[in-house]
Amino acid sequence: MRFLMMSMADDSTPDEALMVEMGRFVEELSAAGVLLATGGLDPAAIEVRSVGDEITVTDGPFTEAKEAVGGFALVEVGSVAEAVELTRRFRRIVGDGKSVIQQVFGP
Repeated sequence: MRFLMMSMADDSTPDEALMVEMGRFVEELSAAGVLLATGGLDPAAIEVRSVGDEITVTDGPFTEAKEAVGGFALVEVGSVAEAVELTRRFRRIVGDGKSVIQQVFGP
């Protein structure tokens, strides 16, 4: 089962100790073959909306920084419980904040 784990953005700058611990976590997941992709997201998004035949393109950002997705990890695990446990471990490393997990369907 694949899951997209998203972390909401915050205004803090990570310190070196956090980056080292996060690096170890990413290495562990990569070595286990669990981590498929990871990255940060620019809050300056572009929204493309369609209504009938009309398509509108609008430059962002669109939400308050605390509600925007700041980063993601795409993982492949055996169950929802495993995805939740990985996200719990991530939150313990980075501290206060919010993450969202969604299952990814398809090949």
